[in-house]
Parts: sequence; structure tokens; C-alpha cells
Amino acid sequence: MQFKQIVGQDAVKQRLIKSVKENRVSHAQLFLGPQGSGSLPLAVAYAQYLSCENRGEDDSCGECSSCRKYQKLMHPDLHFSYPFFAKHKEDTAVTFIEQWREAFLNNPYLTLDAWRGYLDAENKQANINIAECHQIIKKLSFKPFESAYKVLILWLPEYLDKEGNALLKIIEEPQPNTLFLLVTQNQDQILNTILSRTQLIKIPALGYHEIVDYLVEKHQQNDEAAAQIAYLANGSLSDALGMLTENSGSFHGLFVQWLRLCFGNKGIEIVGFVDQASKLGRENQKNFLRYGISFLRECCLILSGAGNLVHLPPNELETAGKMAGVMSLEAIEGIITELEKAHYHIERNANPKILFLDVSLQIIKQLNLTIRQRVDT
Repeated sequence: MQFKQIVGQDAVKQRLIKSVKENRVSHAQLFLGPQGSGSLPLAVAYAQYLSCENRGEDDSCGECSSCRKYQKLMHPDLHFSYPFFAKHKEDTAVTFIEQWREAFLNNPYLTLDAWRGYLDAENKQANINIAECHQIIKKLSFKPFESAYKVLILWLPEYLDKEGNALLKIIEEPQPNTLFLLVTQNQDQILNTILSRTQLIKIPALGYHEIVDYLVEKHQQNDEAAAQIAYLANGSLSDALGMLTENSGSFHGLFVQWLRLCFGNKGIEIVGFVDQASKLGRENQKNFLRYGISFLRECCLILSGAGNLVHLPPNELETAGKMAGVMSLEAIEGIITELEKAHYHIERNANPKILFLDVSLQIIKQLNLTIRQRVDT
């Protein structure tokens, strides 16, 4: 993985490169960034740059023996640890290394849900077990084999339970030229004993235009489609890439239609909408709800007098302006809360017909609040 293959994050890339040039490489670093920000590919690109035999000013060469092995994730001094679904207590990350390589090489912006798809997860909970901790200690007790550094990339250390304390000594007193790169999304869920021993590298969510440009240039999306996907992705390239495989079309018309039906309390037509929404498929239902949440938040900005911060296409901006003129801030916030609950339950396989009918009733309730407030005034 080279830095140039990673979308955006120029400031982080320069910081990492500078640390190598100035020989200030901390032996334990925590890459903290939201899902889809590129934390994992950044860690891999950083390790490749450190090990490159002919590194350039801004990137690894991509051609030397070390880089070629890194690009296949098969370098003898590169090790990975990650959550998995153990069938036996002796299972470790090495048990699933072939699936890991396939998953990462197919999509470096890997999510735990996507990783689950490569494994026979059944109903097991993902974790990093004590056998894996012992395996890490064993692997890192030796000197580097080929490169200047032996690197362990630990993805999602928040899935280390108390067993993670077994790693404290080797993290604090590693072998010379041993590098720990921990890649996390939730700093608060990491053991404090591990957190205190690492140098923090903060990685922000990607910008809207960075995702739009990527989708247009690399995935041949037209400007309108790329804009909608980037809007729904909310800074996550993982979500944006997931949406490319879904037949989502435009959610704007469908969402506005839903609100209008609820505003008019048109029961029979709402039942028709519920039937339509229940057939979208789980991922499209999640994306539809996510769109509604994002759209209504833009309406809140307009109502709050911060219209200059709104980022919507012209036709959607016009609709948002009209809606902000007839809905109260309290009602919009109430609807957003209901949509967020619905998104949560869709992820957990709730019955879509029951769910969308219930949400419709809750939206009617919130909209009636707006009507009553207007009558009172």
C-alpha cells in the first residue's frame, strides 16, 4: 500500500513521512479515526514506507523487494492482529490470514461487517483472545528478519478484553526496532493501560469533495450520483463504497413523499409507502433512513439561521427551504430521533413493515405538534 493510493489525509501523510525522515518513529502509535477515514490503509502505507529499500520524498518506491511483498501483505516482518470469530480456543489471527489478505486487498477501507462476511461467523462475537495475545508476544520476541523494522498492525484493539494486559510488557519494552501500530475507531473502549503507552495519531473523517472526486475519477460516477453518495456517506469512504453496490437511485423524492403523506395523515397511502419501503432491501433501507437524517439536519441549519453551512444540490435545497418554513425545529429534531432509532433497528433485522409503519405514526405525531403550535400562536 502506498500513500498515493489513499484518498485525502494529506496532513496525516506528511506527519508520518516527517517522523521517518527525522528518525522520530515512536515504537507504539495509535491511529484513531472514524470508520472509512483510511486509518488502516494509512498504517499499512506507513509500515511499507519504513521498510522500503528506496523510499522517495513522499512515498515508498513500490518496486523494491520489500514493497512488492508489502503489496501482497506477505512480508516476513509485517504481522497483523484483528478481531475474529474463534471456533477453537487455540485459534489466532494466523488461522484466518488468507481471508484477511483477501479482504484487505479487495477493500483497504475494511469494516468489521465486511470482515465478518469473509468468515464463518455464525452467531459468535468478534474478539482478540488470549491465544492471540500470546502469539503476538511470541512473534515479536525475535529481531526483524529482512527490514529495519518488525511491524505489528493491530486492527480494532477495542476488541481486546482484559487479556490485552498480557501485551503491556512487550508494548512498553519491545525488542529493538519493533513497531506497534494500533488502528482504532473508539478510543474510549481501549484498555487505559494500553492507551497510556501509545502516541496518538488523529485521523479525521474525509471531506465531502474528497469523496465526490474519488467516486467520479475512480468509479466513473456522474456528478449527481457522486454528490448524493458522498452526502450520505458523511465522511466515510467505506459507506460510500458500500453504496456503489446498491441500487439506491435518488432517495430525495421518496423521502419528501413520505413526509407529505404523514403531514396529510393519509393512512391508506402511507400503508402503500410502507409496502414500497419494505421491499428496498436492508442496505437500501439503511441508506434511505440515513439520507432522511442528513436532509433534516440541513433543514435544522436553515431554521437556525445557518443556511450558509447547508450543502445540498439546488433542487433539494429549495425543498429544504420550503420544509423549514412549515416545520418547527422541535418537530424536525423529534423526527430525526425516530429515524435514528429506525436505523438502529434495521441493522438488527427488525421487521421492515412494522418498523416503517411505526415510524410513520411517530412522524405524524411530531408534525401534529407543529400544527398545534401554529394554532396556539
